[in-house]
Amino acid sequence: MDSKKIYLTKEGLQELKKEFEKLSKTKRPDVLSRVSQARSMGDLSENAEYVAARDELSFIDGRIDELEELLKQAVIIAESGSKNSNHVVKLGSKVTLTVKGKKEDFMVVGEWEADPQEKKISHESPLGKALIGKKIGEKVEVEAPAGKVLYTIVSVN
Repeated sequence: MDSKKIYLTKEGLQELKKEFEKLSKTKRPDVLSRVSQARSMGDLSENAEYVAARDELSFIDGRIDELEELLKQAVIIAESGSKNSNHVVKLGSKVTLTVKGKKEDFMVVGEWEADPQEKKISHESPLGKALIGKKIGEKVEVEAPAGKVLYTIVSVN
């Protein structure tokens, strides 16, 4: 992995740490014991449990390595506190937009936390890129699969 900064909210960082702990302290030891038990059953070439447990262990080890790198590169998104910056969209901002007369709320987050169902959009996404640095009242136009969409920024928190 390159040494690119990984932007996370405090909650997002907590979630990654929780996942790391669970994988390294609980799941990995469980799967390791399954591998040992399966290995003790004899012929490994025809032992489906051994192959499945070994594959799961490989997946868990890969995810643990990935999480270790993410946690090393994590930068917590500062919460908006100063008065003059409250009206400018940045990482961590909660933004209310109007699109075709309808209000929609989004939170601008780092790419690892992005979740469209939760209305968390990445600062790297087309809408996220268009919003960063903009103020209340400004309009942003984003190219979408259905064509250009015009958003108006109603509020920034």
